Amino acid sequence: MYQVKLFNKISKVGLDHLDPARYTCSEDCEQYDAVLVRSAKLHDTQFPASLKCIARAGAGVNNIPIDRCAEEGIVVFNTPGANANAVKELVICSLMLASRDIVGGIEWTKSLAGTPDIGPAAEKGKSKFAGPEIMGKRLGVIGLGAIGVQVANAAVGLDMEVWGYDPYLSVDGALKMSRAIKHITDVNEIFANCDYITVHVPLTPDTKHLINADAIAKMKDGVRIINIARGELIDEDAMAAALESGKVARYVADFASEAMLAQKNAVIMPHLGASTPESEDNCAKMAAFEIREYLEKGTIRNSVNFPNLKVPYEGGYRMCMIHKNIPNMIAQISSTLSAKGMNIENMGNRSRGDYAYTIMDASHEPGEDVLDAIRAIPGFISIRVIQPE
Repeated sequence: MYQVKLFNKISKVGLDHLDPARYTCSEDCEQYDAVLVRSAKLHDTQFPASLKCIARAGAGVNNIPIDRCAEEGIVVFNTPGANANAVKELVICSLMLASRDIVGGIEWTKSLAGTPDIGPAAEKGKSKFAGPEIMGKRLGVIGLGAIGVQVANAAVGLDMEVWGYDPYLSVDGALKMSRAIKHITDVNEIFANCDYITVHVPLTPDTKHLINADAIAKMKDGVRIINIARGELIDEDAMAAALESGKVARYVADFASEAMLAQKNAVIMPHLGASTPESEDNCAKMAAFEIREYLEKGTIRNSVNFPNLKVPYEGGYRMCMIHKNIPNMIAQISSTLSAKGMNIENMGNRSRGDYAYTIMDASHEPGEDVLDAIRAIPGFISIRVIQPE
């Protein structure tokens, strides 16, 4: 029986994908095999030795200690694309909020409660909340992953001129992208030429404060910027100064901060991007599937700290091994098994940065002496055996 620790409320639709005959899902278990998490911060959490994987029901993994997990042989998954449609729809909404002062107009109308002839009275003030249409305007999409491509395609459907930038554009992303989108190879062209800019990149040391004072200085006067990705992608001091000067006409973000709440022309939402029942269900289903595939078959897909690897499983004893990506490791494992009289019937190996993952299938069960011999190999991190049912 596998134990799955829940650090947040997880959609029942997702949990239903974990067979109750094989999985116990609870917030209270202490010796657990897997973690399902949404936004709970795990950096200070001490994990039990039994933990094998963490699945984040969402794309961002800033709440998980990725490097520590790698050193401890804990595979971390995310669910890329599962919430893409929900985020795309909020970005389209944000384009409207960035163009026309809809929020201001709503608040103005509320303030007139009790006014005689409220209809005409409200209309008298409407000019203060006017704004441009998005049709025919140029939208720059920075980051053409699962969300960015959907945003770009939707904007084409709204008759915008769309420029897309992503130095790591995947083949899959390129195939899904509308031919009407102009692929830009220099982000500075986005800064200099677009009326609207939306950011869809992960937060890394290289992308932190991607939109900073220098980037804003290159932009058109009155540019409108949307950030539904990560708050730290924007230098808030630079954004505050640009909003006050009018260089940026409107900033729409999904991340609350005191600095931005103080800005008249910032529209700040409470992290609504993936807050739809459909998105939560999709993320939970994908996360549950990733856990199930890893625990039952050793398959790694959508990991952020180890390589993806799938080896067809035809029964027998499967050894799943995590180790450092160093020379002669496979040869040492193979020779250790050979010395113990074990034959490898099937195998697969992939590496990613400093780490590697190896699957080896054998017809008979490796004894504890075999496992200890493998664990003793320098650079080895962990090994577990999946037994045939």
